[in-house]
Amino acid sequence: MKKIKLLVSSRPKLLSEVIRNLINSQLDMEVVGEVLDPLQLYLYIQKTHVHGIVITPLNANGEPKICSILLNEQHHLKILTLSSKSEAAYLYQFGMKRLRIDDPSPQSIIDTLRSVCDNSNGYQTLLVG
Repeated sequence: MKKIKLLVSSRPKLLSEVIRNLINSQLDMEVVGEVLDPLQLYLYIQKTHVHGIVITPLNANGEPKICSILLNEQHHLKILTLSSKSEAAYLYQFGMKRLRIDDPSPQSIIDTLRSVCDNSNGYQTLLVG
């Protein structure tokens, strides 16, 4: 079975560890790296194939600028942003309006990632952070 490869870009460290443990506990998913700096994240995505990225923005409704930059260049990416306060999560995909996930429970996050990654055309990408 091919695993869904995810990249984590998350602060604070405790949240990052929780996300990493949640993903790595899934048989069909794995965290392949962790990058905090937006420039390093951009460079990492350019040279490494990942299935997705999870990002934590500074505020609950703010879209990290890196999302639009990455999606314009990497159409296959799926980006999941999480509020550090667990109020909501958002899924970003190229050419689509962001999808709000009102119940960002661990199971709904995993289900969302699995669903969008399984439906991508040969690429499964997600940002976690």
